[in-house]
Amino acid sequence: MARDQIDMTPLSTRDELVAWVEAGAKPAHAFRIGTEHEKTPFTLAGHAPVPYEGQRGIGALLNGMQHLLGWEPIMEGEHLIGLFDVTGGGAISLEPGGQFELSGAPLETVHQTHAELMAHLAQVREVATPLGIGFLGLGMTPSWSRAQIPMMPKGRYRIMTNYMPKVGGLGLDMMYRTCTVQTNLDFSSEADMVKKFRVALALQPVATALFANSPFTEGKPNGFLSFRSEIWRDTDRARSGMVPFVFEDGMGYERWVDYVLDVPMYFIKRGDDYIDVAGSSFRDLFEGRHPALPGQRATLSDWANHISTVFPEVRLKRYLEMRGSDGCRWRRIPALPAFWVGLLYDAGSLDAAWDLVKNLTTAERQQARDDVTRLGLRARLGARTLQEVARDCLALAREGLKRRGRFNSEGRDESIYLDPLDQIVATGLTPADDLLAKYHGAWQGSVEPAYDEFAF
Repeated sequence: MARDQIDMTPLSTRDELVAWVEAGAKPAHAFRIGTEHEKTPFTLAGHAPVPYEGQRGIGALLNGMQHLLGWEPIMEGEHLIGLFDVTGGGAISLEPGGQFELSGAPLETVHQTHAELMAHLAQVREVATPLGIGFLGLGMTPSWSRAQIPMMPKGRYRIMTNYMPKVGGLGLDMMYRTCTVQTNLDFSSEADMVKKFRVALALQPVATALFANSPFTEGKPNGFLSFRSEIWRDTDRARSGMVPFVFEDGMGYERWVDYVLDVPMYFIKRGDDYIDVAGSSFRDLFEGRHPALPGQRATLSDWANHISTVFPEVRLKRYLEMRGSDGCRWRRIPALPAFWVGLLYDAGSLDAAWDLVKNLTTAERQQARDDVTRLGLRARLGARTLQEVARDCLALAREGLKRRGRFNSEGRDESIYLDPLDQIVATGLTPADDLLAKYHGAWQGSVEPAYDEFAF
């Protein structure tokens, strides 16, 4: 999750909220690519969760990363909870169970994304290995119970932990046991945003299938290929899902703002303090009648923080976030930005992708999203299997990347990062299918080998 925003400018009109989102629009030549990935830390000895405290804890890891990188600390009270690059680079943050997240810098090419990833992993290993910490590239912790996993010292997570069981059965699993990889992309106008939002949302089940990588819970197959995605189906329906209004006439910045205004709040932050207002109305705060802060109006910080607690399959901030994919091993991470950049940043591919999904019904999109968690590429999107749709998407993404013509030092374009997806689409077997084959075969009914084979 991004670090909390600090801008105490009071808000007085809904137009200011709309303008905040609209300010993200930029000309196509200024489009950037942001990649976020989470990874689960574990003790190299014993494959156990890593606590925050102690000489070999997450706090010590962050401290070592700060000394190595020279990045600015993000503090909560006396605790170091993240780092950020003041020169406009990336940030490192902690998810509730210690999942270690790199929020990458806004970069121009997928080649740069790959280079950033490789540098980050080398830096993390340099600090983590002497501490006896490894990192796992799966979408969900394969062997630990929820009770085993420590909570990181962040006020917002205490509030969310208390609230989650009130609104869904699996929200705590989302917080403590899952990892994702995410791509963030730009838009040039309201119409461009809407078109990209619709294409990305309709095709999110394709990305979920291609990256499905969470088939184990507490040491056993859980019946799903992406249990991480299934968890989101029972986390909090007021703030997650396929947001069908995106496909309705009149979709735009204002319609999105109205949706976010009606999502219940988690917290209000004042200074270093998190005020628990979970379940209450942001509209009340916006209009100066919230019982926790009578007479006070919402600030830009409140709005930015609130929008970061909305979790649909695609999220609009000042850019679009593609949120449907499981965390994965390092070689596959650049495939996600390559997939979405190829589809959404090339006009021809974007038009063709829209043609693939424009006639789908709300029910068909929802069915694909519901079924992909168990069926992977065998699920259907309308009349076709996700495998068939994925094959078309991969071809369109490859063409889009080739037309972009961004070359690395060896003269190769960005389409090389799609290569890990080719076999998945050809065979119809997701990464989770491969994991299950290992479990029933060479791993002899144990998930412990994952800590070696799928470590970063």
